Amino acid sequence: MPADPSLDRLANATLLVPFESYEAPPWLLDGLADGIAGVCLFHNNIRGPEQVAALNAVLAGAAESPLVSLDEEGGDVTRIGQRAGSDYPGNAALGAVDDPVLTRAVHAALGAELRSLGITLNLAPTVDVNTAADNPTIGTRSFGSDAALVARHAAAAVAGLQDAGVAACAKHFPGHGATRQDSHTELPTVDADADLLHRRELLPFREAVGAGVRTILTAHIRLPAYGLDGPATLSPRVLTGLLREEMGFTGVVISDALDMTGVSGDIGMPEAAVRALAAGCDLLCLGRFTYADDVAAVRAAIVAAVREGRLDGARLEEAATRLGELRSWTSGRPVPPRADAIGLDVARRAVRVTGELPPLRDPVVTEIDAPPGIAVGDVPWGLAPWFPGTERVDPATARPSDVLARASGRDLVLVVRDAHRFPAAREFVTAVCTARPDTVVVEMGLPEWRPECRAHVSTYGAARVNGQSAAELLGGIGATSVR
Repeated sequence: MPADPSLDRLANATLLVPFESYEAPPWLLDGLADGIAGVCLFHNNIRGPEQVAALNAVLAGAAESPLVSLDEEGGDVTRIGQRAGSDYPGNAALGAVDDPVLTRAVHAALGAELRSLGITLNLAPTVDVNTAADNPTIGTRSFGSDAALVARHAAAAVAGLQDAGVAACAKHFPGHGATRQDSHTELPTVDADADLLHRRELLPFREAVGAGVRTILTAHIRLPAYGLDGPATLSPRVLTGLLREEMGFTGVVISDALDMTGVSGDIGMPEAAVRALAAGCDLLCLGRFTYADDVAAVRAAIVAAVREGRLDGARLEEAATRLGELRSWTSGRPVPPRADAIGLDVARRAVRVTGELPPLRDPVVTEIDAPPGIAVGDVPWGLAPWFPGTERVDPATARPSDVLARASGRDLVLVVRDAHRFPAAREFVTAVCTARPDTVVVEMGLPEWRPECRAHVSTYGAARVNGQSAAELLGGIGATSVR
């Protein structure tokens, strides 16, 4: 059967693609000219502000108002702050402060920075209610475990980003916070009945819709309450029935990355793309390493599905219309002036201290290593920038006695990240604190576990500003004291 340029273009209009480098490759520029909806930037595309602004100007010139997106949540999940950590506290810190006006201001400042770089769509905020403390993929990305708190901050974050002319994206619908598995590597289950889902998981999404959120991103999760054996991303009952018909959402539905095992592990990405579109997704986020040949394979699968009658062409036309409206909205927003940096002030307000925190003199600082989540990636964290000589140890192989010997005659600070999720970290910290009850422990994840120690400092995130806020309390070099 001969190629149909109009059908190819309709298929392209549903694609949000990554690419390889700091410069736009020819296949991408040609694809944008042929109707690809937009791009998703990752760490390998961002070297610095001037470079990414120039790159995005090239992308913007390749087509009329292409979407330029990334996952810039602030806090632990950052793309523009990948080299040194984010200048914006993440959602857990904002939830700890619990000032929606401040949350809106932080996201307006973040949005203004993104818009100045040429970003038009931010795949944020995360509005999952993190009710599973050992959740491996949400954690500090959530505003908290209380649905009402998450809901009010979801609305504020959406408003702040869109005040700055950046389309916001509430994720991960219908809620990833009650899972104990990571959908990057498997298909998690949310074991809650429909009534609980409406009272808990769905409340923040309803508030985001009420705040005018332009896009919503799906979750690769199983919902037994809705009769799902497969992921919500591929379910018409969830995306069309629940989100559109019941909740009244009229914007763009974006799939979570289709390279994730939770959605394509058994069927492959091209088939997952077809099923996601049929279920009600308008824009397909293809993932991290899906380049020219893989993009072509996805497009070919969509075209073939239409020709075979497995996918209604009207579904593609509907998606293209919504995406055209979104692209028009982003192109019509004025670029706001850069806002004053407020991230550090918010991070300071989020810090919580239990116990007695005395002035520390020449402390030995030891960081207990923890593996980053897949969504977070390799982003610096800890207190080393403010405490020269900081050592990071693997709790599975390091000996507490070595840390104790190094700190003999000096104050001792242990830095952990989500210690509640890692038994080896808890055992290591417990052994040190038992021998040195005057130890100060800094938790840069969720403070779900607290050892017996002199003082416990919770930052509610591992962004650079969270680290600096803790360093100020501890008297780190170059940190301005707020005590």
